[in-house]
Amino acid sequence: MTKWWMIRAGDRNELIPLWLEKGIASIGWGRLGNPRHFSSKQQLLQKANEVFTEAKPKSRNSWVNQVWRFSREIKRGDRVITYSKEGREYIVGTVTEEHVYDPNFGDSYYPNIVRVNWESTRIPRDSLPQAAKNSLGSTLTVFRVDEWGDEIEQRLGRFSSTVVDQTIEPEEDEIVEDLVGKALMMIQDKVDKLDPWQMQDLVAGLLQAMGYNVQVSPKGPDGGVDVLAYKDAFGFEKPIIKVQVKHRKSAASAPEIQQLLGANPIDANCLFVSTGGFTSHAETVANRNSVKLVDLEELVTLIVHWYEKMPNDARALLPLQKIYVPE
Repeated sequence: MTKWWMIRAGDRNELIPLWLEKGIASIGWGRLGNPRHFSSKQQLLQKANEVFTEAKPKSRNSWVNQVWRFSREIKRGDRVITYSKEGREYIVGTVTEEHVYDPNFGDSYYPNIVRVNWESTRIPRDSLPQAAKNSLGSTLTVFRVDEWGDEIEQRLGRFSSTVVDQTIEPEEDEIVEDLVGKALMMIQDKVDKLDPWQMQDLVAGLLQAMGYNVQVSPKGPDGGVDVLAYKDAFGFEKPIIKVQVKHRKSAASAPEIQQLLGANPIDANCLFVSTGGFTSHAETVANRNSVKLVDLEELVTLIVHWYEKMPNDARALLPLQKIYVPE
């Protein structure tokens, strides 16, 4: 039976270049030490209760479950999939060596490592059926996705009969975290389908929910500024925010950040929204010039937080329904 694992590449998807270079997948929670030094999950949980006192008990329990899963259950020959949010695509590999704890290899913040032979073929998220996108949308760091193994292999041009193992039942706290993560990914999918002008209006509606007056540039050349936001009705009162919105698959570049910096009004604060993410050079330029960068993931997080205060026309672009889950 082939097992399939989804493993998230860091908190901000930042580990993918390292994983591909080193041929690994890795997770954090290094403060627990080597999880293989604990003879039971309960002992590992006791350690988590000692070192993660600032976290909620349910969070600690979820983290321990994922570390235990990664260190004890992932075996050589298992298949691994991870998500690259910049390209909105999945990368697939095969485990070649099982868990080791090594803070000196790769990123020291992610010392739990398995060796992976990553394949060059990528799978666009939009090419998968909605049910698969929902399952893969969880924000858990490590979880099983056996039921989509054949679907993924078909996208890679192969077929294998994957037997789904139903013996592992997630705990309640993981179920809640899983539901929230999937909901956020579904919202990302909906936002991704908006056209550039709708995206511009959505960002303007978000700023209105935050208490700003907005001026949206008409269709056509905008001189580097799509939205102006200000606190007073006439736009005299500072701070004034000039916003550039790029809605596309490719990452925003450093010259585009510099264009926003040079656009009028020169003394305004800068906000750059890019659903395709940002190049490393763009991030460097932005950090040096105090430009706030917002990618698709952060944009959706902000929309969910401010949604009820957004104007009706903005909410009509992205209809959402509130649900309640146990805390």
